Amino acid sequence: MNRKSIGDQELALLQYIDENANATVGEVAAAYGEPRGLARSTVLTMMERLRAKSYLRRRKLGGVYRYASATAPDDVMRSAVGKFVANTLQGSLSPFVAWMSERSEVSDAELAELESLVADLQSRRKEG
Repeated sequence: MNRKSIGDQELALLQYIDENANATVGEVAAAYGEPRGLARSTVLTMMERLRAKSYLRRRKLGGVYRYASATAPDDVMRSAVGKFVANTLQGSLSPFVAWMSERSEVSDAELAELESLVADLQSRRKEG
């Protein structure tokens, strides 16, 4: 499914809802919106926008709508990174990799994951 893109604020809200599944608008507005200075109506608008874009689903339980992510968080993040690379970096991964190499706070787990990804890329290149 080719979904409409989402902005940074929508992505952050979607991540929050994914971590707090089956939340009501009121719960999200209080725990997520208030600390960020967002009115309940703004949170509701954002959540409904995400639902219209098929990123959220809602169901009525006990007379109130509860929202949950309709997409795996990794899929959403992968799509956001892909759009960033395509639109901001003009399709080139080099600036992103250069930025990664300058980070001093890369954990051992992140480094191992990056090495694994590079190994997978190399393996697919040899097969193709």
